[in-house]
Amino acid sequence: MKLLVAEDEPKVAAFLKEGLHENKHEVTSVYDGHFALKMATENNYDAIVLDLMLPYVNGLDVCKQLRENGINTPILMLTALGSTNDKVIGLDAGADDYLVKPFDFNELLARLRVLGKRTINTSLTPTLSIENLVMNLDAKTVERNGIIIDLTAKEFLLLEYFLKNKGRVISRNEIAEKVWGIRFDTGTNVIDVYVNFLRKKVDKGFEIKLIHTIIGMGYSVRIENN
Repeated sequence: MKLLVAEDEPKVAAFLKEGLHENKHEVTSVYDGHFALKMATENNYDAIVLDLMLPYVNGLDVCKQLRENGINTPILMLTALGSTNDKVIGLDAGADDYLVKPFDFNELLARLRVLGKRTINTSLTPTLSIENLVMNLDAKTVERNGIIIDLTAKEFLLLEYFLKNKGRVISRNEIAEKVWGIRFDTGTNVIDVYVNFLRKKVDKGFEIKLIHTIIGMGYSVRIENN
């Protein structure tokens, strides 16, 4: 499995990384909540091991922000706080599982195996979604809040790429290459035009906007707090 481990205690982080590597997992380690958010948003992982007490942004807020941005990577929360109420708070924030420190490493591996199977099963579902927007890749349909949205073939491909990279800021260069299969011509606004077409169909009439312009950088599909 490809794992992101967010743990600020050096000894625990080293123990986790070494043990997971020995069990054939690919591990990226970060040591604060800011970088946990950045890495989880910009990369695809099979699961995230997330400590609750992280500097800068705590694990609960990391979990909440990832879920609000439509990132559904399975999250295993690690914490020294083991009361039932603490567990409920963690699960309500969007965590998939909860492990109390100190823990048995074999139990950690077993829980990650379960989360890994969940990821595989989810990946077999031919749908992409964020908030109440659902794209069916087999039927080539898009619905928002149960309302069918009619898209052209190019609009569908553009939205599909956005949803597969939800939470990321995608440059015009990347859109041109991945969706149009061409180099971006700075003298044309065709990408901006198509994004505007898509925005009118996907966001118009809905309070929560999903397609966002990141000035000077590109576009991003995510849920932002007002």
